[in-house]
Amino acid sequence: MTNEQSQEMSKLSSQICNQISSVFSNPTSPYPPPLDLLVTELAGVSRRNSRVFLHGVGREGLMLKAFAMRLFHLGLSSHLVSDMTTPPISSSDLLIASAGPGGFSTVDAICSVARSSGAKVLLLTAQPETGSCVKHATAVCYIPAQTMASDGGDAAEKGERRLLPMGSVYEGALFVLFEMVVYKLGEVLGESPESIRSRHTNLE
Repeated sequence: MTNEQSQEMSKLSSQICNQISSVFSNPTSPYPPPLDLLVTELAGVSRRNSRVFLHGVGREGLMLKAFAMRLFHLGLSSHLVSDMTTPPISSSDLLIASAGPGGFSTVDAICSVARSSGAKVLLLTAQPETGSCVKHATAVCYIPAQTMASDGGDAAEKGERRLLPMGSVYEGALFVLFEMVVYKLGEVLGESPESIRSRHTNLE
């Protein structure tokens, strides 16, 4: 790799990381700060010795799968809605669902089932005012980021390429937010690096 290629990669990666990190500079009022909300809700799950279920579609779903793995490493009973071994949800449990653009028919349905079972539903979204999934939520985690629903504007009209297209900003923000939650939640739960690592599978 030449020095010029290295500089180009460094510049592009910095631009992408800066665009994602800028999401967390945006105010979320009247909704609570996403980091505080998630840590509080998940610490409650741990105290109640309950379970957390996670659901999302597409690339949002991939971010939630990664998060579910780390929650398991932190000692929580963590389950993906789509897994064949996922147990039934109950009134003491928490569902964390993501609908960046505000609503997906499948996410709507899953949230509705969770609520009808008495469980809490924490909805991650960038469109809390207009999304169809909000009506099922007991708590809204507002992430003020670009999604498929807001991927327009001047750049699109001019035919210019966005640095991060469609829902990439929201999806990248999910990953960063979840890493912050894992760090803070580990402190709250008193989990050491050794205890977290001890729960990683050895079937690899």
